[in-house]
This record gives sequence, structure tokens and C-alpha cells, in this order.
Amino acid sequence: MSHCIIRNMLLSLSGFLLLISAAASSEPYYVNPGDMLRVDVWSEDLLSRDVLVRPDGFISLPMIGEIDTSNSTPPAVSEIIAQALSKYMKDTPQVVVSVQAVEGNKIYVMGKVLRPGEYNITSETDIIQALALAGGLNAFAAENDILILRREADGEQTSIRFEYATVKGGEEIHTNIVLRSRDIVVVP
Repeated sequence: MSHCIIRNMLLSLSGFLLLISAAASSEPYYVNPGDMLRVDVWSEDLLSRDVLVRPDGFISLPMIGEIDTSNSTPPAVSEIIAQALSKYMKDTPQVVVSVQAVEGNKIYVMGKVLRPGEYNITSETDIIQALALAGGLNAFAAENDILILRREADGEQTSIRFEYATVKGGEEIHTNIVLRSRDIVVVP
């Protein structure tokens, strides 16, 4: 077996192991603008429906109107809806909110990569994985000057420096942080 084939098999195996570890993560999922949610209200078919999370983070439901889903997990949104509906019902209803499509869970990779753009992510994705999604760095990339631009919940934008060369060499792997929805990876 040639050295290239073995190397490619090892790279594929390591990518597979990263996917498995990401899937086993205990991080909760937070609802994002653009996500499609399914709201099911037990024994109330007229109130059950699919709803799109608007860019402002709100959804609209009959009887209760606007619900803010910003910085909320699906179970938290279920509780908000149940409490709002309880004002109109004899008993607090059983409400289940499930994510039907994670269209709002996106990262952006721009600059000197082979395929810059917007990428939907369905599991934890670190910087190295994001660069792989974008086809890797091109020959002119400044691999030690990569920045992650992140907007915090309060609206403040922060910048995180990332040195690709040290991580690809097996050093400083703790700096290969997991990206958050709407992070922007800039490769100068």
C-alpha cells in the first residue's frame, strides 16, 4: 500500500473520529434565526405548526403572538410557549419544540481559502474543520494571522487570533476552538 493511500486513510479516520466526538458532545443547541421549528401542543392541533425563526429571533404563534427565541434552547422555548398559552387554557399545556431544519446555524469562511462562503453546520465545528469545509488555505494565505470574528449576545464583537501552522504541526491544539453560530473565519 502506498504512503499516500495510508496517509489519506488516516486523515479520513481522524475526520471520522472528530465527527463522532462532536456528535457525542453535551453542548445544548441554541435556536438561531433562519431555523425551522416544529411547535406541538398536546391535544391542540390548531395550535401545532412549523414556524420559521425570523432574523430578529422571534416567532409568531396564534393566541400568544410574538415569542423571542434568542439565546434559548428548544426546551426553553417550549416552556415559554406553555406559560404563555396557560393564560388562555384551564391547565398549562404540554408543548414540545423541535428543530426541523438548522438553516440558521451557519459559519462564514472568507479570504484566502479555496471555497470561501457560508456553511451550515449540524454539529460542533472547530476552526480546522471550518477550513477543511472551505477547501483549505490557498498558497498565499497568511496561516498564522487567521482571525475568528464573533459577536457576543450583548452585540459586542470580539476577535480571536488563530495560528494554523502550530495546530497543523500538532502543537497548541487547545487553540483549535469550537466555532459558534455566525462566527466569521478570516484568512488574510
